[in-house]
Amino acid sequence: MKKINNQKGFTLIELLIVIALLGALAVGLLAAVDPFEQLKKGRDTSTRNTAAEFYGASIRYYAQRSRFAWDETTTPLATGTVTSLNNLTEAISLMADAGELKEDFVELAGTGNLSRISLYYETSQKLVVCFQPESKSFRNDANTKYNQFGVVQPTSVCPDPNSTSCYYCFK
Repeated sequence: MKKINNQKGFTLIELLIVIALLGALAVGLLAAVDPFEQLKKGRDTSTRNTAAEFYGASIRYYAQRSRFAWDETTTPLATGTVTSLNNLTEAISLMADAGELKEDFVELAGTGNLSRISLYYETSQKLVVCFQPESKSFRNDANTKYNQFGVVQPTSVCPDPNSTSCYYCFK
């Protein structure tokens, strides 16, 4: 008598080979996408938008009142100083009351973003709002060429990805 083997399907070895190939492709794709870099880029984009919004609101506030909002607070900023936006909650409230910023600007931006943004105020003619990018794409951006005072750095310093003195600025 003849024994007929009618089993259909894949062997264990074939399945293991396919799984190993799919795993290798997934690792290659993950390395190409670099999720941590994407997170940094997203954080930088959010910070850039917050800094641009604050800069624009400050300029509009000054255009209407001939003074900046922090000049009207109980603790005005000294000229020639650098401060974090976290320290300007009273000025942010004044700009929100004037309609230049959203009422919930601080909540929308988040204290993490506000702490990453610095403001340099020299005179009424010089306002610089900067942040230090984390992602490679922002560090290599043409606008990441300033120090925290808004002064253009030499090309030997920026856009060196290891430099800690290059800022993305609005001025």
